Amino acid sequence: MSLPTAVAAALFVGIIAYALLGGADFGSGFFDLTAGGAGTGAALRTQIDHSIGPVWEANHVWLIYVLVMWWTGFPEAFAAAMSTLIVPLLLALLGIVLRGAAFAFRKYAATLRQAQLFGAVFAGASLITPFFLGTVAGAIASGRVPLRGRGDLWTSWLNPTSVVGGLVAIGTCAFLAGVFLVADAARAGSTALVGTLHRRTLAVGVGTGVVVFAGLVPLDGDAPVLWDGLTGRALPLVITSAVAGSATLALVWTHRYGPARVTAVAAVATVVSAWGVAQYPRMLVDHVRIDDAAGADATLWGLLMVAVLAGLIVLPALAYLFVLTQSQSWTTEHHATSEHGHA
Repeated sequence: MSLPTAVAAALFVGIIAYALLGGADFGSGFFDLTAGGAGTGAALRTQIDHSIGPVWEANHVWLIYVLVMWWTGFPEAFAAAMSTLIVPLLLALLGIVLRGAAFAFRKYAATLRQAQLFGAVFAGASLITPFFLGTVAGAIASGRVPLRGRGDLWTSWLNPTSVVGGLVAIGTCAFLAGVFLVADAARAGSTALVGTLHRRTLAVGVGTGVVVFAGLVPLDGDAPVLWDGLTGRALPLVITSAVAGSATLALVWTHRYGPARVTAVAAVATVVSAWGVAQYPRMLVDHVRIDDAAGADATLWGLLMVAVLAGLIVLPALAYLFVLTQSQSWTTEHHATSEHGHA
C-alpha cells in the first residue's frame, strides 16, 4: 500500500464513522417529523432527545476529521470539490447549523408554538443535510468534479447518480436511527413506544432497500466507473450489505433489537465501503488518481501520525461516552427525570 493510499484509507475510515454515528443522529429527524402532534408525539420526541442528546455534537468530530485530512492530504482535489460543489456543501452546512441550533432551542422554548417551530426546523434540517452530502458523493463518483477548472455548479450534483446518493443517504440514516431508537425504547421499558418504532423501522428498512437497489439502475449509464466497480471488485461488499440489511429487518421483526443494531451498522458500513472500493484508486473519478492527487510525503506522514494519536486520545473518550449513555442506570435516571418533568 502506497503512502497516499494509506492516508486515503484513514480518511475513508472517518467517512464510514460519520455515516454511522452522524447518520444515526441525522436519521432521528425523520422520526421526529413523523412523530405526530404535541400530545401523541411527545413520548417519541422525548426518546429522541434522550438518545441523541449526549452525543449529537460529538458526532461532528468525524466530519471535521474528514475535511482536514482531505484538505491537507489532497489539497488540489479538495479545492476542486469545494469549487464545483459549493452549493450542496453550503446547503449541508446550513442544515447542520440550523439543526443544532433548533435542537438546543426547542428544549428552552417558552411556548408550544415556538417548540413546534424549532422542532420543524430540526426535523427538516436533519433530512436535507444527509441528502446534500449524498449528492456530493454522487457527483464525485460520477466524474462530474474536474481537477482543473470548475464543473457546472448545478448539473454536477443535480443528476441521477447524485439524487440516488442523496435518497440513499436519507434512507440509511433513518433506518439506522430507527434501529437504535427502538433498542433504546425497549431497554427503557417503553412498551407502547417500542410498538410504534417497531412498525416504522420495518417500513423505513424496506423502503430504503428498495431505493438502494432501484438506484443501481441508472448508474450503468450515468456513472459507468462506479457501476463497474460495484458489479466487480466491490460486489462482495454489496452482497454483504444486502444480507446484513435483510438480517436487520428479520431481527427487528422478531424483537431482537440488540443484535439488530450490530447488523444495521454492518449494513451501512459495507454499503459505504462498497462506494469507496468501487471508486478506488481514483480520488476524483475520471480526473485524478489517489497517488497523483496527494500532497508532499512529509505532510502525508504527519497526517498518519496525527490520525494515530487522535485515535489513541479521542476514541477511548468517545467510546466511554457511548457506553455511559447506554448504561441501564443512566437510562433509568433519565426517564425518571423526564417523567417527573412532564408531570
